[in-house]
Amino acid sequence: MTELPPSDDHPVRVLLADDEEMIRHGVRLILRHADGIEVVGEARNGEEAVRVAAETCPDVALIDIRMPVLDGLATVERLLALRPRPQVVMLTTFGDEENVTRALRSGATGFLLKDEGPQELISAVRAAATGDAVLSPGVTGTVIARMLGGVAGTPGTGKASGAASDASPERRLAALTGRERDVLALLGRGLANGEIGQELNIGLGTVKTHVSAILEKTDTDSRVQAAVLAYRAGLLS
Repeated sequence: MTELPPSDDHPVRVLLADDEEMIRHGVRLILRHADGIEVVGEARNGEEAVRVAAETCPDVALIDIRMPVLDGLATVERLLALRPRPQVVMLTTFGDEENVTRALRSGATGFLLKDEGPQELISAVRAAATGDAVLSPGVTGTVIARMLGGVAGTPGTGKASGAASDASPERRLAALTGRERDVLALLGRGLANGEIGQELNIGLGTVKTHVSAILEKTDTDSRVQAAVLAYRAGLLS
């Protein structure tokens, strides 16, 4: 997806799915006051979310991980089968880490705690719209810990794909430049590309180039796998 700055001409179209009306109301109010974001649909359960998504073609779907009729995990799979498919961000609470790791492995862009602040929510929607992973720092460490025992490439195996998965974490990071290691450490903390750029005082395009290089050099398939690798290699406290 081509990254576009927030504007009236190219708003980020958002679908909100949560069975709690108060949650939907609060999120809707926050997003309606954000420049360049438009809530195009709402749903009370997973089945309704899939139907509304097919009708409205959202750029980003904010999906409660626990919903009636069709739960969040099954909803992710159906949403990602749509064409065009939305970027899916799971709305979660503490205690849902196991389901979050399953959602990430099934293709969700990331997860966000329901009690995050308004600016964090807005930033997450904008990041997801450009394909940037959204990993809430509040539970990233716990999710990474659940995925240890390999680099969590294939569910249930504890192993990453590719020949490099047999190498130690330190050896897999050996090909990275110093700046790529810096980017990987921040990625492991759950920072989005824009936040990484601000931390390192580099442009968004440069961050994306570094992330792509990191995934290729370490033979990891996703930012989450790379974050696990950073944890195992001792780049995170």
